[in-house]
Parts: sequence; C-alpha cells; structure tokens
Amino acid sequence: MALLAVSACSTPPDRAVNEKELRTLGQNDPAVRARGRAERELRSTARAYADRASLPLGLIVVRDSCVPGSGPGWFFQQETDNFKIVCSMDVTAYYGADPRDLGDTLDGILTAGDHDRSGRGEPDSRIPFTHDREGKRLVDYYRAHGPTRKSPHAPESTNLTASGQILSWDATAGGPSRQLVEEPYAGLVNDPPVSRVVHDPKAATVSAIRRQYGLVFKLQLPQTGYYAILKNGQVRTK
Repeated sequence: MALLAVSACSTPPDRAVNEKELRTLGQNDPAVRARGRAERELRSTARAYADRASLPLGLIVVRDSCVPGSGPGWFFQQETDNFKIVCSMDVTAYYGADPRDLGDTLDGILTAGDHDRSGRGEPDSRIPFTHDREGKRLVDYYRAHGPTRKSPHAPESTNLTASGQILSWDATAGGPSRQLVEEPYAGLVNDPPVSRVVHDPKAATVSAIRRQYGLVFKLQLPQTGYYAILKNGQVRTK
C-alpha cells in the first residue's frame, strides 16, 4: 500500500508537476484572480454584440483548463517545456436574430466594428468585423441587392472571421437540410481547476434560442492564456 501511495503522488516523467501540485497551483489566489479577470473581459466582448449590435444574448459557454508543463521525458522540445502550469480560457456566445432582418442585423454588427476600428471602442469589447469587401457583400446578399439569394450563382456564406473571432449563423437557404448552428459540446467534464465548464444560463439551449427568435448567431472568441508559472518560479498573467 505504501508503494502504491508513493506512486500516486509522484510526478510522471512527461509532466512538470503531478496532479496534486497542478490543482494546488491552479487554485491559488493569483490564479483565481487571473481567471476572474479573463472571464470578465471575454464576457464583456460577448455582451458588446448584444448591447451595441442588437443581438439578444441567449447563452454563454465558458471553458477553461489548467494543464501541466512538459517534464524531462520528452526527446523533442515541447511548447510547455519551460512551464510548471499553463491555464487558458475560451468563451462561445449564442444569440437570437430574426431571419427576415438578417441584412440589417449584420449591418449593425459591422457598424459597431467600424466604430471600434476608429479606435473609439473599449478594448475589452471591441468588435473586429467591419464594412470591408466581404462585409458589404454579405449585407447586400441578405438585403437582396446585387447577387441575391434567388441567384443560383450566389452561394450563401454563413460566417465571418477577424482578429481571432469567428462569427457564424444559421443558413437561411437549403430547406430542411440547411446548415444550422449546433448545440455546444456536452462531453466536457467540470472538474476545476483542471477542467472548468460554465453554461450560462444553465438550462439554455441553441434550439430554444432558435424557436424564440428564428435564427441563431454563434460567436467564438479566441483562446486566452491567462495564467502560467514557469519552472523558474516566475508567474505570468494576462
């Protein structure tokens, strides 16, 4: 039994810290503060789409995790070779929209992005999508100007990407087989600080948002590394 206990607490050769150390470091005060700050900033960006682009926010999913750095067992250099622990977070937000006003909805998002590109937007809530060539084309498409949804030569685009953010939405063409925003992946384990999942509101679903509004927008924010401890003891926070 004593041998088994020692084995369970030892650090595997490919990990910088063992499970107990990982949990201790991942829930110390600096980590908790950095985690809260990162979540507030990401939620602020998600709320900006609701407040400034008239997109009703129906669901936010927060995922964050803390992983051990690489131990001495690797023959090749790893990205986490210099770290004891690395914590990161990402947020996905789901909004409702009226499919009949999709052109106006997109125009509102792009107008908010134009404002932020001018440098007047708050750093934590900036929207990167603007009336560039692709943005204008999408607004025209959904307002039935220029190439329209009735044209066989005008395929429907259902996403925009800028500054690491991905904005996608339900297709309006294609009938029953049209591409729709899917429910969030439900297989993640909520076991903080190693793995943390927040579903807010807890009972909200993508299908319920679609039933209420007619169409769903999905915003994926880029992963943020918010806390790390180097092997030399130095702490890094976002």
